[in-house]
Amino acid sequence: MGDVIINRLISNIEDLAGWLILLSGWRRYGIAFLAGLISALAMPPFDLVFVLFFTFPVLIWLMDGAASEPSSGIFSKLMDGFRPGFFFGFGYFFAGLWWIGNAFLVEAEDFLWALPIAIIAVPFALSLFWGCATALARIFWSDNAGRLFTLAASFTLFEYLRGFVATGLPWNPISGAAYFTPLMMQSASVLGIYAMTAFAVFAFSTAAVIVPGINNQGKTRKLIFTLSAVFLIAHVSFGIVRLQNASQDFVPEVALRLVQPNIDQRFKFDKEREEENFQVYMDLSSGAGKDIDKEGLSGTTHLIWPESVFPYLLTQRRDTLASIGAMLPEGTSLLTGAARAEAATSGGEGFVFNSIYIINDEGEIVSAADKTHLVPFGEYVPFQHVADILGIEQLANQDGGFEAGSSRKLLSTGIGPKILALICYEIIFSGDLWNDDERPGWIMNLTNDAWFGNTPGPYQHLRQSVLRGVEEGLPVVRVANSGISGVYDAYGRKLDELPLGESGIIDSKLPVALKPTLFKAWNGLLHWIVMGGFFLIGLISLRSRN
Repeated sequence: MGDVIINRLISNIEDLAGWLILLSGWRRYGIAFLAGLISALAMPPFDLVFVLFFTFPVLIWLMDGAASEPSSGIFSKLMDGFRPGFFFGFGYFFAGLWWIGNAFLVEAEDFLWALPIAIIAVPFALSLFWGCATALARIFWSDNAGRLFTLAASFTLFEYLRGFVATGLPWNPISGAAYFTPLMMQSASVLGIYAMTAFAVFAFSTAAVIVPGINNQGKTRKLIFTLSAVFLIAHVSFGIVRLQNASQDFVPEVALRLVQPNIDQRFKFDKEREEENFQVYMDLSSGAGKDIDKEGLSGTTHLIWPESVFPYLLTQRRDTLASIGAMLPEGTSLLTGAARAEAATSGGEGFVFNSIYIINDEGEIVSAADKTHLVPFGEYVPFQHVADILGIEQLANQDGGFEAGSSRKLLSTGIGPKILALICYEIIFSGDLWNDDERPGWIMNLTNDAWFGNTPGPYQHLRQSVLRGVEEGLPVVRVANSGISGVYDAYGRKLDELPLGESGIIDSKLPVALKPTLFKAWNGLLHWIVMGGFFLIGLISLRSRN
């Protein structure tokens, strides 16, 4: 009975694959787009990872159809391979990033016109990378199992490039689907997100070999399924072993208080609400926490507010600094997002940076770190002078946009280990967090995801933030205006968390950092080794077929 069911299932899959392979024109690309749409369900907050085991075989069968068409030259062959990957990617990024448009609704009277451009242009641009991945794979495509290795290697290359080209936007990497719980995240300490791409795409594509091909039957088919199972078992087993041996130690002298005000983005920079909004921060900061033995900020060493707290330059408001100093007990420092101005060296209007300040208990700004990786059109407009002539503004309430910091430096309050301070989406850039001159003791990520409301955006941002900590072996302290704020150890485990759309505080200890991970020690080299290995297997399979 079991054999009958399995044979019938295989027969149905073969029929489906045959139908997909024979598709052409808009039908092929429409199915690719639909498969990409479904694939986005593998990302937070849904985490329906199993859908990728169905959608990637669909992509491969569509590629089989494209590869079977006669081509008149290398360009024709590249375009045949490019289109299925592009439309697959467009569906994936459109469904996974539609929430970007929510930012344009906050001030709809000024930015509603840009909404269609945003929700189409960003997925379009990112889809080019996936189209290039399948175009490269098409050059070395075969009708045997080797095409799985070739596709995996090609995705690995272009997912890596997606993180750097044109400032980069490695949002929702396909390998992120393999890291959906702390148990599954532990491999990131070795592979990171880029090297994992090869293993993830290969595993997701495994079902494609069910369909008979030149070398897909018998031993080869069993080998592919066995290899995929080995990858999965190794991935899970490594997580189990690593967490079983994980301790839960804390930095003894550090006590954190995280403040999540949940101020509506529409009113965050309203001048008529300046005092009211500031009072929200003050009341939450000095209020009672969950610990009944703790009174206000007593014993707190690090009070942390989110990104872009003040709708003005803090250095021009001694009254605000004095109020902060009066609130802070001796030995407590405030770490907060704020705009920082710097005069131009040779006249002109000067520069404004999106920064993080450290303010001591005397109300003095003692240190600052500037954001070095700005959001295009959010914090600055490329070719700003031309944009000014055309009347195009960035979303941030800053005339002329922000200036990028020249370098990323570590911060210190004088208590506890040094801090790697990252603002907003700076934390999504794997392997590109700080120079290697000195290692921080923790990552502090201040952000304002209120722009995106109650959408998948904040959940996706949180997942990538926690993954950076696992990759680097560092705890992550995340403070967001509207959530999700929380404290996560170097294994990605949640210590405490405030949900999206709520106001409140978290009082927490600081988890200790681990020794530098293999991912950090190899400094991205493993990505190239893995990618090269998959390409080599694909090429050997192609040569064997020929």
